[in-house]
Amino acid sequence: MLEANRNKNINIFTYSEVEQVKGFIGNYSVVIRKKARYVKETLCNGCGGCFKVCPSIGPNEFDEGLGPRTAIYRAFAQAVPNVATIDMKTCIKCGLCQTACEANAIDFDQKDELIELNAGVIIVAIGWKEYEPETGYLGYNKYENVITQMKLERMLAPNGPLIGHIKRPSDRTRPKRILFIQCVGSRDLSRNPWCSAGICCLISLKNAKLIKSEYPDTEVTIAYIDMRTPGKYYEEYYLKARQMGVKLIKSNVTRIIEDKETKNLKVLLQDTLSEDREVHLYEFDMVVLSAAMVPADGTIELANKLRVELSPDGFFKEYHPRLNTVDTKVPGIMLSGCAQGPKSISETIMSAKGAASTAGRLMHNGEYVIDMIIAVNSPEKCSRCGICERSCPVKAIEVKPEGAIVDEIRCVGCGLCANLCPSGAMTLRYYRNSQYQELIDAFLDPLVACEPEGSKEGK
Repeated sequence: MLEANRNKNINIFTYSEVEQVKGFIGNYSVVIRKKARYVKETLCNGCGGCFKVCPSIGPNEFDEGLGPRTAIYRAFAQAVPNVATIDMKTCIKCGLCQTACEANAIDFDQKDELIELNAGVIIVAIGWKEYEPETGYLGYNKYENVITQMKLERMLAPNGPLIGHIKRPSDRTRPKRILFIQCVGSRDLSRNPWCSAGICCLISLKNAKLIKSEYPDTEVTIAYIDMRTPGKYYEEYYLKARQMGVKLIKSNVTRIIEDKETKNLKVLLQDTLSEDREVHLYEFDMVVLSAAMVPADGTIELANKLRVELSPDGFFKEYHPRLNTVDTKVPGIMLSGCAQGPKSISETIMSAKGAASTAGRLMHNGEYVIDMIIAVNSPEKCSRCGICERSCPVKAIEVKPEGAIVDEIRCVGCGLCANLCPSGAMTLRYYRNSQYQELIDAFLDPLVACEPEGSKEGK
């Protein structure tokens, strides 16, 4: 992000969200809401003097709540821009930050700003979020020492609240027995039936290896349904983890109980490889839930603004799941990274390069040729029922008092509206029913000519 911010051809709007999108390929109009930081970016130098005097303390979202932050804060060390932001939900408006700021950058009267941009193409790269289990499921939010992979990531991060040293949340001691539970919130019909493409398995192996590297005496166990390690050298990565002493048990977790005195966790694991599926009791100092990758917050709202479809798993729907995972059905809107679905780092890089290449090719050509085989509405037949508008996959139809209006640029001529229209008002330009009838007759004529004499009389 720092390198991108230094590029004069890249404009970064952080702490912002897309408010409205209009137009079509080559002529998109995008309205961005730049949220009020209550700090003047042109004056703030990121010195942090205001952080020291702020008395209002809350959990740090970037550190997954493992560390505190003040009401006026910087999101993280390398944040762009390097300026402070005031969280009005926790701010008590005492004014101490305003007094301490030598640059006079604090502005409590600052308002949100709407910025309108023109764009030829749009690349959606909104990422993902971690599935959050419901309270009590596998001890989550019920037992202190049951955490998710994202919290463990922040523990192991050198710039995290624990400076890379793993500790139990209950007593801040080093856990010597750790259990990873796979497929939490995924491959489960009652929660999320989809797999995160093996990413959760690889993250567990990576973090297990990091723990064993720093603390070789730690017992690390992974309870899995299937260990999925697709990709180049990933199987070797799995074998290396086993060689380091990471235990892998193919099992189902039936129950987790906390010892109230020691805060240790007693886990019942069912051995799914044995014929009688025996259940064994194990005791661990800490349990890590490998939760699924799910669509980022605001995905549905953004899809509606872009008029782009979503897949059944909630991620953005690509043009084709195998042959074209970059484009959407709306010309000029591409997908990158985990906006399209769960991806590893290498897959995300490949997806980003594909989206950038597609966008560059479209802009380099200077023009975009479309096929004018599109939907056409007959106002005198249209009943204004709205079926065509609701069924259009590219949101190219809008029903108005004068009838259904088709956006000729967005329409891709799929014919779905014409097929569903109850009054026959929707048709495809250059396509007529008589054409299909003549085509069918042409196919059947040779068959009729080959029938034996008298066969027509018996029918």
